[in-house]
Amino acid sequence: MKNIPTELLRTFITIVNLGGFTQAGDVLGRSQPAISLQVKRLEELLNCCLFQRNNGLQVTEDGEILLDFAQRILDLNDTAVARLSKSQVSGQVRLGIPNDFEVSFLPRLLSQFGQTHPDVALEVNCDLSVKLLQDFQQGRYDLVLATDSLDDSHPQTQSGDEFHETIVWVTNSHFEWPENQPIPLVVYPTGCRYRKQIINKLNAAGIAWRIAYSSSSLLGIQAAIEAGLGVSALARSTVPQGLHSHMELHDCPQLGHVKLVFKHDRNNQSDATKRLYEYLHAGLEQSAS
Repeated sequence: MKNIPTELLRTFITIVNLGGFTQAGDVLGRSQPAISLQVKRLEELLNCCLFQRNNGLQVTEDGEILLDFAQRILDLNDTAVARLSKSQVSGQVRLGIPNDFEVSFLPRLLSQFGQTHPDVALEVNCDLSVKLLQDFQQGRYDLVLATDSLDDSHPQTQSGDEFHETIVWVTNSHFEWPENQPIPLVVYPTGCRYRKQIINKLNAAGIAWRIAYSSSSLLGIQAAIEAGLGVSALARSTVPQGLHSHMELHDCPQLGHVKLVFKHDRNNQSDATKRLYEYLHAGLEQSAS
């Protein structure tokens, strides 16, 4: 009986979620040739083709079948490791996360944490990072993950409670920029760092723009992009399935990187808060680029 290495399955899922070998390599810390070699090993092991490379990268029927099994295998693997390697804790944790992370990898991490720590009650709220940081200072959260600043340079290392993610342009599959018209933007409300970065970059490049749609919810942003109302920008790992990410879009400039930070009181936190922080920190280390 053949065994499938979990690292190959993790690479496969990352490619599907991010839509490309290069993007997966950025997140997993591997070169594009190394990612291609892992896919080749997986295809040879299973004796099937997982991707079609004509007219973009498409998952084959066999790939769709594997995707379901792969996610369940990794969920069981990660749950078993966490459950057997950690003692049980209990209590309540008030967690704040940015709006654009509400449907990314964080819900899966929180689900796994809940399975491995059933006596911990999670109170999770999504909001703009500016509001999350203000509320943390006022004692309304035990733990917060927030976008803290934007940077045009590519950081070489992650450190402590800080991580960096590439910001990408996001469109639907058939977006067309009307000639001689301002680029239509789909953005979060005023106060969002992505919104400010988009506008500053476009102004610096002399590119006309207009706000076509604004929403405080990632689901609202996603629906507007899918409907073709305009383009947006998100951290690469938070781009919903079905949408397309671009480092550059037509004449639009690259958007740089966003710094993600954890905020928590190391000297005055419960065991449950510490455990959740360690769990999310480890998950973000694997996902941040």
